[in-house]
Amino acid sequence: MLVLALRSIRQRPGRFLATLLSAFLGAAIMMAFNSMHDTAGQAGVDSVSSETLTTSASVVGGYGSLLVFFAVASTLTVNVRQRTAEMELLRSSGATPAQIKRMIVGEAVAVALAGAALAIGPGMLGGRALLSVFQDSGQVADSVGYVFGPIALMSGIWITLIAAAGAAFLAVRRATRRQEPKGRGRKLLTYAALGAGGLSAVSTFAFSATDSMLMAPPAYGAILLSVGFAMTAPRLLGRLLDRFDLAGAGGWLAVRNLRERSAQLAGILVSLILFTAVATATLTMQAVESAQVEASGLVKSVEAKTLETLNFTVVGIIVAFVCVMLVNSLYAATTYRRREFGQQRLAGATPGQVLWMVGCETLVLTVTGLFFGTIGALAGVVPFTVVRADEALPGQFLGVWAAVAAIAAAVTVGTGLLTAHRVLRSPAVGAVGLAA
Repeated sequence: MLVLALRSIRQRPGRFLATLLSAFLGAAIMMAFNSMHDTAGQAGVDSVSSETLTTSASVVGGYGSLLVFFAVASTLTVNVRQRTAEMELLRSSGATPAQIKRMIVGEAVAVALAGAALAIGPGMLGGRALLSVFQDSGQVADSVGYVFGPIALMSGIWITLIAAAGAAFLAVRRATRRQEPKGRGRKLLTYAALGAGGLSAVSTFAFSATDSMLMAPPAYGAILLSVGFAMTAPRLLGRLLDRFDLAGAGGWLAVRNLRERSAQLAGILVSLILFTAVATATLTMQAVESAQVEASGLVKSVEAKTLETLNFTVVGIIVAFVCVMLVNSLYAATTYRRREFGQQRLAGATPGQVLWMVGCETLVLTVTGLFFGTIGALAGVVPFTVVRADEALPGQFLGVWAAVAAIAAAVTVGTGLLTAHRVLRSPAVGAVGLAA
């Protein structure tokens, strides 16, 4: 099956481009930040510089590992779902489910290995640029030289390979399972995430306004709550669609398509909710913290500068990964609907009505993701602001939220419409015949 997996990649490389891009980006980020461990471990590095480098590598490395897994999982899930007919053909030809799993996992590992190899050069350049940022801000001594060693190289490769193999195994296991899962484990995880997120956010009130760890509980609370909302959002989306209709033939089709495909849109909703909650909460809390420090007339300490740098870096990584996940998922899902669009046009729908349908679908997804993500962000922002600035909602919140919402809407709606427009260029009869 490994030989078959390699032949599949060689015959249809375009199918694996999204996975390659996710693996490449994830490995480059992991290598860049984990090279700070190599840099901090060399002889002659002072304790302050070593602590700054080690903290940044550890914090971003943890976030990066999760994001690599989610990014690769989102692309592989769409890929595997679109290969249902191919896997059924293999099973009819005598292949066992275990052999199909080995083939899919082998494909994912091979693509991830190629992405990790391509990421070595950008990872080295990114790590050197990151060290320059720390040195320019006074967090690391200028005498510290950059080192790209075995920790950066091996962590980037192994984390990417493990994430790809695990995501591929889960995706193909879900696709080849004959019976629908009962969902008890998912419900338990959802309730656990919501409960832990709520407790973490509430625990903010146990800290003082000047505590150095004040930002951690609300930030973790926002992340956990957004994860819980993301896991239950597809079901809530289906209930929401039962209560309203959109105008026009395109709107009518959009509502019914979303109702039928709500479970398949989980990856897009997860990306939107996590992006909205984490970016809005982190940037707003950092803006409030900076405003309070400036108002007090104090100079930021090295620890405060490190925390600020990490916050902006984490948000930047999340933005990059979410954009990749959204673009990959939406592009693959919309391209896969080529035959569906052709059938709708043969049934009398105009290209404009099909585009309106896709626009309505992506708009409903965007609004749903922003709604739940905003709730998660507020659950972290409000406790932090009450303790730190003695007010419920900071003035910085609306500006940050508007910027985050604009990016989410532009990526989601723009990708859906541009991909649909490209698909609609082909004649309807040719699209139906080609897909068949």
